[in-house]
Amino acid sequence: MTPIIGITPSLVPGPADRPGRRLSLAADYVQAVAAAGGTPIVLAPVDGPVDRLLDVIDGLLLSGGGDIRPDRFGDQEVHPTVEGIDDLRDTFELALVEGAMRRGLPILGICRGCQVLNVALGGTLIQDIPDQHGTAIAHRQSDQNIPPSEPSHTVAAEPGSLLDTVYGATDLQVNSFHHQSVRDIAPRLQVIGRAPDGIVEAVWCPDAAWVLGLQWHPELMFQAHPEHLRPFQALVAAATGARQATAAAD
Repeated sequence: MTPIIGITPSLVPGPADRPGRRLSLAADYVQAVAAAGGTPIVLAPVDGPVDRLLDVIDGLLLSGGGDIRPDRFGDQEVHPTVEGIDDLRDTFELALVEGAMRRGLPILGICRGCQVLNVALGGTLIQDIPDQHGTAIAHRQSDQNIPPSEPSHTVAAEPGSLLDTVYGATDLQVNSFHHQSVRDIAPRLQVIGRAPDGIVEAVWCPDAAWVLGLQWHPELMFQAHPEHLRPFQALVAAATGARQATAAAD
């Protein structure tokens, strides 16, 4: 049986005639996991313990989405550009990271997911890159009318790092759809990729089984640029190993 990869969705408002919130997840995540050989399932946010969800997955994929509430990482002031805050999703995903790390499950965080990893492990975020960091790079390429499948800037991977190992290269071409990023790196994480303006683009946890955070969206690029399937293949491979280790222990 192929490893089961749990993917976190967003919660969005339903139509006016049917109030309430609905799960929302871009099909690209599902397609990328399936193309990499995994079995994707959607992890519906729950208000309470997440252990039963973690019991059924072999790997965790934290998807992109809205901004994390700033007080989760110690900022009491909310920048006016912060958007899409969802307390249920924040609580749910932070609990998933804690539980997955405790169990030794592999984790891939994409965009918001990279930021969730950093916050869950004690790091902080830049709430708005243009205002609080300053840059000549447009980290939201939609402002430049560049298609989502195409790169908008480079990322320099640390030689010999997990990012270098996954991609087999240290000079990466990536897309970009974010206005926030890692500020202070969490104690257990290390920065392994940066944009030319110094913005953190990739992190990993050296003392965990397999934990990787990417600020770009490889799921939007892998069909046009096959090298961007590699993070999903690496996640599935790590999840396969985790499943085999669990089976051997039982």
